[in-house]
Amino acid sequence: MRRRIDEEAYQLETEKMKMTKRFNVGVRLLPLGAVLALMVCGEALAADQIAKPNVILVMTDDQGYGDLGCHGNPILKTPHLDAMHGESVRFTDFHVSPFCTPSRAALMTGNHPAYTGAYRTSSGRTMMHPDEKTVADLFGANGYATGMVGKWHLGDNAPHRPQDRGFQDVVWHRAGGVGQAPDYWGNDYFDDTYERNGAFEKFEGYCTDVWFREGIRFVEDNRNKPFFLYLALNAPHGPYHVPPEWAKPYKGNKQVSNPNFYGMIANIDHNMGILRKRLDELGLTENTILIFMTDNGTASGAKFKGLDSEPVLGYNAGMRGKKSSVYEGGHRVPFFIYWPKGDLSGGKDVDTLAAHIDVLPTLADLCGISVPDAYDVDGVSVKALLDGSGKTLDRKHHVLQYHGGAYGRALPPGPLAYSVVLTERWRLVNSDGQKLFDIQADLAQQKDVSADHPEVVERLLALYEPFWKRVSPRMTPVRIDLGSPTEKRTSLSSQDWHMKTGNPPWNFNSIRKLPKVTGPWMVEVKKAGRYRITLRQWPAEADKPVVAVRAKVEVAGKTMELPVEAGSKGVVFEMDLPAGPAELVTYLYDKSGKAGGAYFTEVEILQ
Repeated sequence: MRRRIDEEAYQLETEKMKMTKRFNVGVRLLPLGAVLALMVCGEALAADQIAKPNVILVMTDDQGYGDLGCHGNPILKTPHLDAMHGESVRFTDFHVSPFCTPSRAALMTGNHPAYTGAYRTSSGRTMMHPDEKTVADLFGANGYATGMVGKWHLGDNAPHRPQDRGFQDVVWHRAGGVGQAPDYWGNDYFDDTYERNGAFEKFEGYCTDVWFREGIRFVEDNRNKPFFLYLALNAPHGPYHVPPEWAKPYKGNKQVSNPNFYGMIANIDHNMGILRKRLDELGLTENTILIFMTDNGTASGAKFKGLDSEPVLGYNAGMRGKKSSVYEGGHRVPFFIYWPKGDLSGGKDVDTLAAHIDVLPTLADLCGISVPDAYDVDGVSVKALLDGSGKTLDRKHHVLQYHGGAYGRALPPGPLAYSVVLTERWRLVNSDGQKLFDIQADLAQQKDVSADHPEVVERLLALYEPFWKRVSPRMTPVRIDLGSPTEKRTSLSSQDWHMKTGNPPWNFNSIRKLPKVTGPWMVEVKKAGRYRITLRQWPAEADKPVVAVRAKVEVAGKTMELPVEAGSKGVVFEMDLPAGPAELVTYLYDKSGKAGGAYFTEVEILQ
């Protein structure tokens, strides 16, 4: 490793000498005034580049507030994250959405998830409206190299992939988890196939190790210019696979609900240590903003009765609720930020209410970047809280909502259902009825005090109304491009069927049963022409036959049927499609005439 670094340094120095020689030859031919102007401009540009801090944002998946040693967990060992906690500025009242996709949409845009269009984890509601601008767009437009590694979960097809959303260098897995239906067939956390800048590539090793390795590669490649790295891990999301040596310390402990879950976090902690050591070696620690956070409450760090209880086994930092709950444990998460050059260090707590929508404006503020009006962000910069120049924010509340509720049973989404209005003292929860909690006196949310404070309930309900007015008009279908110049063949999965209620088949546990259900893909035909549409029940890589006797496609007002030949691996249609918005619906009929959809469908423009 050291030899490689020395060789790279030698090559860099050689190139600098060549450039200097060319520059000196050139300037001898220029007037003195032009030479001086060129030198001043060059020095100003160099100073500007040096002054810009780098940004590394690390976010884990399904790790809760209590799943850290530094937050009081008596069993889980996280020494490297504990050390970062001790050196960082920490938000103690920081909130995200109760589950994956919405948190990511808010983080990327600074907007409430429903406003972006990405407010659920499946059912065609995981993609952001094309007019949404991201933090990668912003930093890229301001001279930063932008990289994304790991879990995206904001769309698997154009124009929604990370490379479509401002990230210049991407290595990622599709879907909401490794091994889910849209992900590359056969992925299981070990030696998987992921997508690098539009092409699938086989990687060696455990997924978390791969993500950190690729993140460090991006840092090394861009260490001589400002960079923004979004390192979004899929761990410790299920299925709970981890090399056995990481889970071994927790096996047999009756107070541990899931040893593999803890092992996955221990492995993340180990990799955080490797990342921080490499930043030290590269001399980047001082001027790199390093953030650690998680995307929702714990999934398996404790056992609960349903989603909203206090833990019956394990540790949840005194809170009620887990992932997918609008109670405190479902959305209060760790947020550590460390930047020595910016004086964001020293192990200080910030107790002011803050949220995922604040990350984009805050990072822009810290890096001296103006956010254009077109971004229209809902969040606010919390820079003043970080550097101590202010103690409070003008904003005094925040609203979170789990639109559609658990399993999509409350779709289509409506006002108030599964929402929480937050202030620094109060939580107005609308889940199992409307309840008010004094969070400062009752962290576990055991006592409903709404009857004692009706004026508070009324005030918080009034704060909810502008939120609903803001987001509800944007909770409309977001479409997948067909015939896109950046994605000639579009591979669709049933995870993106836009269901009226409930969730579509999104994993292989349900798909292998060949459920008799179908739904529409909301699509945008970018170019009129002839298209090939291939219907399958399994991904093409699975090489499995279609179990059906007849197939049908409905799209753009056209219908076409074909018989299914015995042993066919895919039923191929060719249809002329007009440009514009459309719904694509597929049917595969069995011998009894019952139909389920083609859970995997490929669409390719021929002309």
